[in-house]
Amino acid sequence: MNNKYFISGIQQVGVGCENFHESWKWYIEMFNMDVRILEDDTVAERMLPYTGGKAQKRHACIAVNLQGGGGFEIWQYSDRKPCPASFDISVGDLGIFAAKIKSCNIEQFHRQLCGKYNQVGPLSTSPDGRRSFIVKDPWNNYFQVVEDSYVFIKQPTYNGGVVGAMIGCSDIDKALPLYRDLLGYDRVVYDVTSTFDDIAYMKEGAGKYRRVLLAESAPRKGAFAPLYGAGNIELVQSVERAPRKIYEGRYWGDPGFIQLCLDVTNMRALEKRCEAAGYPFTVDSCKNDDHFDMGEASGHFTYIEDPDGTLIELVEAHKLTVSKRPHIVIDMLSRNREKPFPKFFFRLMALNRVKF
Repeated sequence: MNNKYFISGIQQVGVGCENFHESWKWYIEMFNMDVRILEDDTVAERMLPYTGGKAQKRHACIAVNLQGGGGFEIWQYSDRKPCPASFDISVGDLGIFAAKIKSCNIEQFHRQLCGKYNQVGPLSTSPDGRRSFIVKDPWNNYFQVVEDSYVFIKQPTYNGGVVGAMIGCSDIDKALPLYRDLLGYDRVVYDVTSTFDDIAYMKEGAGKYRRVLLAESAPRKGAFAPLYGAGNIELVQSVERAPRKIYEGRYWGDPGFIQLCLDVTNMRALEKRCEAAGYPFTVDSCKNDDHFDMGEASGHFTYIEDPDGTLIELVEAHKLTVSKRPHIVIDMLSRNREKPFPKFFFRLMALNRVKF
């Protein structure tokens, strides 16, 4: 078996919600996450370690913005009442406390959002010199919009999709080997400890933190790599207060940022590396190397936990429906895995654009 794996980028950030359609409508209106990759309304049978040992029915979709970046997996329990956090999430709390959204014209996008929504922070400058601002959605999820000139397919919007995540850690030095050495975010853009204007809009954002921004040192490869573009992961550690675990006492899929999902090729090779490093798969959808069917797609997904229990999902696509009409299905396992999809396929995906 090939003992090499590669990661093509951030496929999506999971966003648990209380009302699937209300949340998706808002994310379309504000962030243009309107191209449906897949939608599924079935039972999550393989997530028992994180759903109370019981299979749970849920309604979920993956939606992207074709201007570039990862997508959102919007997720709601169908038969169980979703359980929001009992406290307001703060900077540095353990888990994903903010998703990063890219913008090719941040001043115009900031002006646009301020004109239609009232929980938008001021324009500021992040430690790497890029301009940014914070948005807090109606369900208390934070998004950091960051300046990023990369555009995959030009759309009539000033923003793209997910370019990264802010992850709270109790000890950044313990978490670094996972994100840097196993997942390929091997370039330290900055490692600074201070107070920061760019996160001051968030709860406890005026405090003192250590922040380490990790990026890739080389371009990613794979079918979706041009869509994802360059991504980054920011690890944040509080210096002055004890952080809280965001999903303490709650289930995977409850409201908030559920997981960070990466697009993987050669899952079994990655599994060996993860096990050797002390990060075994906690969930494996295809223990017998079969296919996990998701309706319009099939593949192999697994989960690992970082040292604080933050969930990282790893997904290897096996089959993908590019278009229903005309009906185009791609067998991912039979093609050159390193070769990008032609833009024509992504333009066909735009036929799955959703409007509410």
